[in-house]
Amino acid sequence: MENKYCIITTACNDKENAREITESLLSKRLVSCVQENKIYSSYYWNGKIVREYEYFLKMETKKSLFKEVEQEIKLLHKYEVPAIIMHDILDGNKEIFKWIDEETK
Repeated sequence: MENKYCIITTACNDKENAREITESLLSKRLVSCVQENKIYSSYYWNGKIVREYEYFLKMETKKSLFKEVEQEIKLLHKYEVPAIIMHDILDGNKEIFKWIDEETK
């Protein structure tokens, strides 16, 4: 399999912001799927430990669309420095890759 697919992740502390990002990415056909999970995060920010609930977004797409996805997330995200991370998909069933190709631009 040619390694042309990826999963992109980010997290938002606001459910409405997570939904806004999801709707924009899907409507622009930049991702084929977004999974949203409520998580509890702990992290350092501005010299302090922050603990809060966040909405974790996991998105399936093509690696060629990463820069556009990243740009759209940065445009809509409310965090000063959102974590936008791309993970290579090393393998999977052919049908899922066909579906990603059909549902993204």
